[in-house]
Amino acid sequence: MQTHALDKLRQQVATLKHQAEQFDSAKLFSKNRYMQAQPSLFDRGVFNTKSMSLTDYVTEIEDEITSLPPSEHRHAYAYALERIGNQVHAIFNVIKSTPIWAKENKSQYKPKPKNTVYKQAVKKVMQSSHELYNELKQNHEFERRLVLMIEERKLQLEKATPAQAQKLNMEILTTHARLGRCRKAISATEDKIQQVEKQQLR
Repeated sequence: MQTHALDKLRQQVATLKHQAEQFDSAKLFSKNRYMQAQPSLFDRGVFNTKSMSLTDYVTEIEDEITSLPPSEHRHAYAYALERIGNQVHAIFNVIKSTPIWAKENKSQYKPKPKNTVYKQAVKKVMQSSHELYNELKQNHEFERRLVLMIEERKLQLEKATPAQAQKLNMEILTTHARLGRCRKAISATEDKIQQVEKQQLR
């Protein structure tokens, strides 16, 4: 089963390489000042490669597949496959935006408004599940601080006067409400990550 999945992945990467070569030969980034100022197309959390050429990133994926750990080492194998999935998805995102880049390059003579389709394309290209994991990390840190605030108020209650206790209880209730909203945001981000990862497996 795993061999079949791996063969399918290799076929997908071979197709990706062909598309990346076509993308690079079109030189769609060459006339975009924003992209020319970038040292790399992707975040370091997704690729080790630093390049403005998509084929260089596909080569890294091929190397990752070649050096996959044995499937018996389940955690290392699953982690490596997840990383490769993220990489494939990131490159597909760039290739999917090709019509937008081409259109942008053809209409260079027109004045460029501040909020163009081009800027939206850049945002889409650069976005990855890495950003979602960062968002999740920040939400968890906020959750931790809110829990600490509640614990501190509960400790203060033990030595509080009736008037102080009323104020502290109100603060605890308010912080609990914030904690509820924070946990809702965590669930929403986790759902987004699952959706991204499902798309990578298609």
